[in-house]
Amino acid sequence: MEKSHLIHILRVLDKKEVKELRKWVSSPAHNLRQDVVDLFEYLVAGQHLHSENHLEKERAFQAIYPKKTFNDAEMRQVMHFLLKAVENFLVYNELLKDEVRTQTMLAKVYRKRQLPKQFQKAIETGREIQQTQPYRNHQYFENEYFLQFEQYTYLSGLGRNTPLNLQEVSDANDVAFLANKLQLSCIMLSHQAVFKTTYRLQMLDELLTYLESHQHLMKIAAIAIYYHQFKAMKNPSDESHYGLLKREIFDNGHLFPNEEMRVIYLLTINYCIGRINAGASNFVRESFDLYKQGLEKKIFLENGVLSRFTFNNAVTSGLNLKEFDWVENFIKNYSSHLDEKYQESFVHFNLARLFFEKKSYDKAMKLFAQSDYDDFLMTLNARTMLLKMYYELDEFNALDSLLGSMNTYLQRKKVMGYHKDNYKNIIQYTKKLLKLTHYDKTQIQKLKQEIETTNPLTERKWLLAQLDKM
Repeated sequence: MEKSHLIHILRVLDKKEVKELRKWVSSPAHNLRQDVVDLFEYLVAGQHLHSENHLEKERAFQAIYPKKTFNDAEMRQVMHFLLKAVENFLVYNELLKDEVRTQTMLAKVYRKRQLPKQFQKAIETGREIQQTQPYRNHQYFENEYFLQFEQYTYLSGLGRNTPLNLQEVSDANDVAFLANKLQLSCIMLSHQAVFKTTYRLQMLDELLTYLESHQHLMKIAAIAIYYHQFKAMKNPSDESHYGLLKREIFDNGHLFPNEEMRVIYLLTINYCIGRINAGASNFVRESFDLYKQGLEKKIFLENGVLSRFTFNNAVTSGLNLKEFDWVENFIKNYSSHLDEKYQESFVHFNLARLFFEKKSYDKAMKLFAQSDYDDFLMTLNARTMLLKMYYELDEFNALDSLLGSMNTYLQRKKVMGYHKDNYKNIIQYTKKLLKLTHYDKTQIQKLKQEIETTNPLTERKWLLAQLDKM
């Protein structure tokens, strides 16, 4: 049972959800089988969900059918019925979260049953909720369309002479479509850049042209924020849209739920990183400020959890500006927000990075020595920092051994494409540094030219700095 969908789902429910699910499963409106109730109670008792012994089918079967001989088909059947009850519970609760959509659906029920007073009450309640809720993102405009369309459907059944709200239906549909299309296009463009794939961004040129000639639509934050996001990502060298995007985020960020603002911030940070890679050094500070703002507003936290990638990237952003106090406080204050299984390794790794940048090499080496990383990029980054420390401390025997082990690691692990080429180049040029005859200006200049023109090479700046010291 341990690998079943049922167990995986039950494990992620909190205590409140388990309590509500117990009422749901016990209600004859949702379940008529006592064995389903018994299985549920058995699974959520004590630590049964996390005990291999208790999750053995035979043991669970005996608990719910004490007088029967084990029957695998019967066991699978009761598990199936419990799974369906759990899924219906989850869907029901998710649907109720969108109160506007719920009221629209209720209005539809009343319309179909020809209950006009109840219909109008449901529609009015939906409108009140729609106007008083705080967000004005794409979901708001989708709900506006559904409300308007339900009103139109009702009015169209009253007779030919009844005025219809077709313009309102059309306007709401247009705004919802534009907001959704721009948001999705930004995400596709970002994914395309990272994963080297190609998407068909259909109708975008026409939509952008339309928006540029209908400026009143640009007053809608759900359109403007993604319009400037897309234009900035599509033409990164034109930084004017980044400035307008920043202003939209500052002025209208409160109109979006945190989960959507998280996407907006990460897309904007990715733009900054692209500009940094293109040599626009002022975006180092821009990226750092976005991380600070997002953290202060708790935008990067999802159910109290901070992504390990965001944790690493925030540290990188601070270290790039030598904001050592901020980085130290960040690690201290946010390490508890990491997923528990990543906490120790990511805290050790980033503290080591901090000590490395502060030139506290002894402390950095000790932390690297204590850590074993599952992530191959963290492993290679850690070894690259060790490489630089060994070189700068003239620990050439240790460095030679490290270069050999890094090369073996690259061959053994499935490190592909850009990353493999990058670290192979780092190893290659570090070896050339070691073999270089000091004060031979011709050799130094030749190697310098090679390093300057080789791609990918993330440690170009460090390698060139070592040459300048010769």
